[in-house]
Amino acid sequence: QVQLVESGGGLVQPGGSLRLSCLVSGLSLDGLSRDAKTIGWFRQAPGREREGVSCLSTYDGRTYYRDSVKGRATISADNVKNTVNLQMNDLKPDDTATYYCAALPLYGSRCPTMTIYDSDVRGQGTQVTVSS
Repeated sequence: QVQLVESGGGLVQPGGSLRLSCLVSGLSLDGLSRDAKTIGWFRQAPGREREGVSCLSTYDGRTYYRDSVKGRATISADNVKNTVNLQMNDLKPDDTATYYCAALPLYGSRCPTMTIYDSDVRGQGTQVTVSS
């Protein structure tokens, strides 16, 4: 059974940093494995549309970011700990949202376009609040 558990959210002042972590089980982060999935980070704020933040292709190692976080976010995988981490720096009030990770198909356009469907397995989310 595929499970994803997010952690690392919290309250931070503008300009601060957070490191979000997605612990995965029931799937592999090794792109050569039959059970491999790629992992994307998404967020949703109250009254706003869900949006993709970043995605890491475990197949070829490519990373993708939405324009508003480019230069401030870094996504990475730790195959030993089975986590996909999202380092967010210079946080802004507009970054306030519930962040969650989701397992996406290994191939295709879903990772580059950061497209998530309701049927995708995802975690419960971790709250990020950026406020002074």
